[in-house]
Amino acid sequence: MGLRFFEEMDRNGCLPNVVTYNTVIGAYCKLKRIDEAFKLLRSMGLKGLEPNLLTYNMVINGLCREGRIEETSGVLAEMGRKGFAPDEVTYNTLVNGYCKVGNFHQALVLHSEMLRNGLSPDVVTYTSLINTMCKAGNLNRAMGIFDQMHVRGLCPNGVTYTSLINGFSQKGFMDEAYRIWDEMIRSGFPPTVVTYNALLNGHCVSGRMEEAIGLLREMEGKGLSPDVVSYSTIIAGFSRNQELDRAFQMNEEMVEKGVSPDAITYSSLIQGLCEQRRLNEACDLFHKMLNKCLPPDEFTYTSLIGGYCKEGDLKKALNLHDEMIKKGFLPDTVTYNVLINGLNKQARTKEAKRLLLKLFYDESIPNGITYDTLIESCSNIEFKSAVALIKGFCMKGLMNEADQVFEFMIKRNQKPNEAVYNVIIHGHCRDGNVQQAVESSYKEHIEKLQAFRCRAF
Repeated sequence: MGLRFFEEMDRNGCLPNVVTYNTVIGAYCKLKRIDEAFKLLRSMGLKGLEPNLLTYNMVINGLCREGRIEETSGVLAEMGRKGFAPDEVTYNTLVNGYCKVGNFHQALVLHSEMLRNGLSPDVVTYTSLINTMCKAGNLNRAMGIFDQMHVRGLCPNGVTYTSLINGFSQKGFMDEAYRIWDEMIRSGFPPTVVTYNALLNGHCVSGRMEEAIGLLREMEGKGLSPDVVSYSTIIAGFSRNQELDRAFQMNEEMVEKGVSPDAITYSSLIQGLCEQRRLNEACDLFHKMLNKCLPPDEFTYTSLIGGYCKEGDLKKALNLHDEMIKKGFLPDTVTYNVLINGLNKQARTKEAKRLLLKLFYDESIPNGITYDTLIESCSNIEFKSAVALIKGFCMKGLMNEADQVFEFMIKRNQKPNEAVYNVIIHGHCRDGNVQQAVESSYKEHIEKLQAFRCRAF
């Protein structure tokens, strides 16, 4: 309604002032219509109106909310040209925005810059930094930021405490998690379902399933209703522990209490069934999941692919691999490890090799997927690094493949160490191709070649 009046005002020749523009720009940003907010920002200049700091802060906030953090640099540059310096709101918004997209390095840079400029981060900003550090597994840094909050006289809130509890719980550091829990209660923040879920996850990660069940009952005793995350966490814990009967009992309990299983619940049960080679039941559950319009994810597909590989049905495993890509899910290291191990167990090493090479040539595969930790050799020696993979190829006399791995290491700025050069030079020498070892990109290590030749003779 407000936007309609603004448009009508403009049509009737009434000139809105900066306050009116800010109101409408803020509304567009809240509605996640940031492009329209930008158009209004640009139109202000045409009407002879200058945006103020509030205008720019709202646009920056809108960009951060939509994950378009890179575009904020242009807004900041424009602010600078207009003589506006970022204030606490600007910095707090940007730090939160960078935390949201997982760029904790830039978030920390801005946090430091903010302090140097004599500006104070607020509780939300500190909480975002702590949460980001916890997600990155950097608990020491998270606690350092937490202590800094206290020094600056800021009181953590329930979300701050829950972020730390979750961080410690995910690592299985339950004593530290409970210490933060106790401090949170002393500070007057009662645990929420989210806080309990963090502790539940910690117990399940540590394999302490009885403690997890006890905590679930404690929640209920305090009038808190476990949600789908609570139940799914415990179901996943039982599935990992191969206690499938108890996992299915928990699934029945959640349904009886009116909590509908989600994709994670089904995926955990499917994974447990596949681990126990109960593939038919896993497939039935998979189809039930689809019938309920619950989309499977990478974890679901990888579990089923692993199940088929265990049964030796590589055709279905590879079909699932193709299906997951068609549905927009990119296989990860675990998926490829499962598939390639399955191919090797059936001595289908050529297909395993093709799949490995695909990881470097196919642009649809994430950059994080490399030769590392992906293949077992025919003698079932697991390759745990690019060095080991090069060595494996050299041992099999597959020097072209070894060279490809080496070249891609160079292209991806993975500087080969001494071990890599040693292995590949030795491989060429063993293959009788000493000239290749000398004339190729290993020239700087001819000394090592001479050493190998001496040993050979």
